[in-house]
Amino acid sequence: MRFEQLEQFVALGNLRHFRQAAEQTNISTSALTRSIQTLEDEIGCELVKRSTRSVKLTEQGELFLNYCKSTLSELDITRNTIKQSLFGRDQQRVVVGYTAQASSIVPTSCGQFLADFPNVKVEMQLLSEHDLLRKLQLGEIDISVYLESATSLVSDIHLPDQLILFVAKQHPLATQDSIRRSELAQYPMYGCFSQSKQVQNMLNEAVEGLNKSTNVKIGNISQVIDGLKNSQSFAIASIEHSKVIAQDPDLILLKTNKDASHEQIVVQTSHQLGSGSHVSNLLSLIEQTAQKNAVATAVNS
Repeated sequence: MRFEQLEQFVALGNLRHFRQAAEQTNISTSALTRSIQTLEDEIGCELVKRSTRSVKLTEQGELFLNYCKSTLSELDITRNTIKQSLFGRDQQRVVVGYTAQASSIVPTSCGQFLADFPNVKVEMQLLSEHDLLRKLQLGEIDISVYLESATSLVSDIHLPDQLILFVAKQHPLATQDSIRRSELAQYPMYGCFSQSKQVQNMLNEAVEGLNKSTNVKIGNISQVIDGLKNSQSFAIASIEHSKVIAQDPDLILLKTNKDASHEQIVVQTSHQLGSGSHVSNLLSLIEQTAQKNAVATAVNS
């Protein structure tokens, strides 16, 4: 059993689609199929149930998926620890990760910082919130910046701006002013492929957040639209498909609380901050910029 096999199984477990998982792990679909079959032979049980429409994990497959994620996470942490112990941390470099919703704050703050500290290299990484927190935990970024609702509830739907929900016009939810998570639970779901790997990852995370990852149907935009018009399903897609959806008279976008007005910037760092440190100075600039943008800021060290 090799680490790359674990990575391939995690990709399949997250995407529930052989072709997509193969593309994500840079192998052919047939190679991925052989890899999964080898894992099943080595473990001695069926991990994946395959059908023409979907890929589902068996109970043993779900357990093995959790094991793979845990093992790969521990591997990343160990690699990073070894790297830092061998080479030390570059004190003249600061890596800032941020979500698209924080894009009005981070680049501005980093520009001001570089004007004051031209010899310090600043690297900015645009990430999903999931990758942002993972990289902060692993020490791959020094600062993370993201937006969250100050009044978020478990039942609320908070989608990135890159994602949309839509239904057929005859759907029971089509006329509601705002949709809650609990109202979607009773309806089947379609997911639409995105050309952007980053947006596709956001879409996969949103599907998981809506507790639909085990029964979502995946297809291209035409397949998804056809499926909606013949069922009471709802669908999630990226904004790259919004024009097609808007031009179809039989479809309507669902309104969620993704544009909630009560939001705050959350800034996190894994560093022990000392006065005068580069990270501390940049954090201060990010706070100032956030305040100028009239949003509340919380700093967790």
